[in-house]
Amino acid sequence: MELLAKILVCFLAGAGVGIGLASDVLASATSAWTYKKHKNLDVKNSLPLLIGVLVMTLVGSFVASLLPERAMSGTMQIAMIFIGLRFLLKPVKTTKEQMAAATPKERLIKSIVGGVLVGFICGFVGAGGGMMLLFVLTSFLGYEMHMAVGTSVFIMAFTALTGGISHFAIGGMPDVTCLVLCVVFTLLWAKIAAAIANRASAVTLNRVVGIVMILTGIVILLVNYVF
Repeated sequence: MELLAKILVCFLAGAGVGIGLASDVLASATSAWTYKKHKNLDVKNSLPLLIGVLVMTLVGSFVASLLPERAMSGTMQIAMIFIGLRFLLKPVKTTKEQMAAATPKERLIKSIVGGVLVGFICGFVGAGGGMMLLFVLTSFLGYEMHMAVGTSVFIMAFTALTGGISHFAIGGMPDVTCLVLCVVFTLLWAKIAAAIANRASAVTLNRVVGIVMILTGIVILLVNYVF
């Protein structure tokens, strides 16, 4: 109970963002490695997407800084709910064979465009990177669901790393005990979840992702505007 209270105090004190990003780095990296072992990670074609996301996140953040603080408040949560409904009601049924039909040039162009869009939106709104990546990978780049999730967490490991470093550089290091506990537990459950997801069918994975997105969006909206 004392350790749980310590973690809660850290988050209430404003250290939650940095701790969350630090936890996300290792969790995403571990998940990505699990997906790679199951051949559900596209490293080569994800690099242009990754570069676009990292660069345009900075641009989106700068543009957002010029607008009123609550100009886009709630937008990402609403988008999360609608995208979750999309995965729930219309599961991605693309196969790896269908993925391979795209030419390298076509995939490169779409990866760059997708990275630019995702990076700008996430930088502008301030959240939703994994959700937007998953949507772009499946709907725009035509990825099979398992491959999309694996590639998404691979990219998120790098975006969380840059975000975590920036946050700690500006705000300082959080409580070490709190940081270690969050990293360990997040790492453990990420590894378990990735192992289960790789064995699940594409339809089941679509439904789980959809439900998680919908519930997350609703909870955040309730916390921000009701409680």
